[in-house]
Amino acid sequence: MVKEFNGFNLVAHNCLINANVDWGNVSEARRLFDEMPERNEVSWTVLISGLLRCGRVDEAMWYFGRNPFQNVFLWTATISGLVHNGLSYEAMGVFVKMLASGVAPNDVTFTSVVRACGDLGDFGLGKSVLVLIVKFGFEDKLSVSNSLVSFNLKLGNIDLARRIFNRMEERDVVSWTAILDMYVDTGDLIEARRIFDEMPERNEISWSVMISRYSQGGYSKEAVSLFHEMIQCGFIPNTSCYSSVISALASLKALQEGKNIHGHVLKIGMDRDIFIFCSLVDLYCKSGNTKDGRLVFDSILEKNVVCWNSMVTGYSLNGQLAEAKELFNQIPNKNNISWNSLITGYIETENFDRAFETFNEMILSGEQSNKSTFSSVLKACASLVSLEKGEYMHAKVVKLGFQNDVFMGTALVDMYAKTGHIESSRKVFNGMLIKNEIAWTAMIQGLAENGFAEESLSLFEEMERTSTITPNDLILLSVFFACSHCGLVDKGLFYFNSMEKVYGIKPSERHYTSVVDMLSRAGRISEAEMFITDMPFEPEVNAWAALLSGCKTYGNEKLAEKIAKKLSELAETKSGGYVLLSNIYASSGRWLDVSNIRKMMQEKGVKKSRGCSWIEVRNRIHLFLSQDDSHAQSSEIGEVLKLLNSEMVIL
Repeated sequence: MVKEFNGFNLVAHNCLINANVDWGNVSEARRLFDEMPERNEVSWTVLISGLLRCGRVDEAMWYFGRNPFQNVFLWTATISGLVHNGLSYEAMGVFVKMLASGVAPNDVTFTSVVRACGDLGDFGLGKSVLVLIVKFGFEDKLSVSNSLVSFNLKLGNIDLARRIFNRMEERDVVSWTAILDMYVDTGDLIEARRIFDEMPERNEISWSVMISRYSQGGYSKEAVSLFHEMIQCGFIPNTSCYSSVISALASLKALQEGKNIHGHVLKIGMDRDIFIFCSLVDLYCKSGNTKDGRLVFDSILEKNVVCWNSMVTGYSLNGQLAEAKELFNQIPNKNNISWNSLITGYIETENFDRAFETFNEMILSGEQSNKSTFSSVLKACASLVSLEKGEYMHAKVVKLGFQNDVFMGTALVDMYAKTGHIESSRKVFNGMLIKNEIAWTAMIQGLAENGFAEESLSLFEEMERTSTITPNDLILLSVFFACSHCGLVDKGLFYFNSMEKVYGIKPSERHYTSVVDMLSRAGRISEAEMFITDMPFEPEVNAWAALLSGCKTYGNEKLAEKIAKKLSELAETKSGGYVLLSNIYASSGRWLDVSNIRKMMQEKGVKKSRGCSWIEVRNRIHLFLSQDDSHAQSSEIGEVLKLLNSEMVIL
């Protein structure tokens, strides 16, 4: 029976205090509590836990120190509230006082205490708490077991977390989601999906975790498929889930489906979520629709740096560098991703001088370059064959302590190989603590392309012998290139025939073309012709061009003319075959035929790519195209060339 006096109802007053806390009227809740002529355990617990929920820790602890009751519910509410506010150390202090007062913890207490141990990252403290859990007989309580699984996962004790999970007699969706998170965080998506499929019950978080990681890991089709399955099962996606699936659709460039989700997001009232809208900007831009991407961007009322970066990246991806630069200048708080977006755009459009200018501006602005920045700029150095700039970047990488990063090492290996400094490339490669397949590919390819074909093959054999790396299609292309350039045709054919049987790789058009080139260079023209005829698909133009080149080298004019006709049928807009045939005629002195080929090219609108070269003088890149006098100093350069020509004539 509820006590009543002077019209006061204790239960009703407790409910009013709780309601005001839920509504955020904390001051009113305190007033009601302070005016109560009588209070019970519930009154104190409701107020203290309510204050802690609202982040008013000092006030809560003031009341806690004055409460006359010593019961497990009040102690537990205080410990849980402190943990909720990130005060795990203080929570453990209250827990110790609770034990000292003689109050026995319950399963909810231990759930909060284990979480506090995890937040503190103290495994020893967690073991001590585990002893108490066993002592009080709560080791089989579901909530306690779940907290122990999460605790061990947080501290990296994956085996122990799995053992606890395996011995649990009862599991709920929290248990399964925790162990699912474990495999997701370790990147084992196959095992994560197995766990997900085994889950007897799933919630929105379980679905979202799998969809998000599929999307982040590049498994875009799987992410979209799982999203559709989630909808069919009647679950309502959260904002994180929508953001992930839109990102997956952006990678797939599935614009129409992305538009459908965009419309649905607007319909259900998520039109103000910044993460969803950043993903939508990315979707439209990756699909080549920067106009709609900009409309979405402009509709975001409170833009963060992620939004700005998404739009700058979108413009850069589509080659709209003027728009990207203009928007970049408007970003109120740039970060290194902002700078990297612009630098990458310049590099992708081969505007290398602007890329270096932007990098220098980044350094002068005080923004710290990261690994992504250096990877991009080293790629530019490799494309420009600029050893001086590459060595400068290498020094910066060492200064910032990035030299042991596998991706940075790979970028340096590639840069030195592309600039012809193969010894430095070897040195960086040999010094790498970890070598992935990209690093091995860069070194094997670098050696082959720099004329060290035999060393390239030796390194490939070393990789097979000493590492766990399985050859990929790019490595095998480099092996074929090496075999071709050192005349080891039979060895190259052996590796080609081993692709499916040994390495499980189905040869692509490029692999077949490489074999044609290998046979043609060695003068085995008949074999090359038979090989190209027996291909399981239509040979690419480069395959015929490789055979045509072999005909030129070994003077097989009859076959060359036959191939040239084939090339004219396959690629009327490709100049390679016609140029090679023209060269064959020229080497034989058949100038009339040369003239006819060039006339045919003009009639069909086929143009030979203009010659292009560049030189670096005093840290500035000068670009030259054949028959182009647009350079600011072209007249002075012409005068110097005339002088040199006259000097050579005199000599």
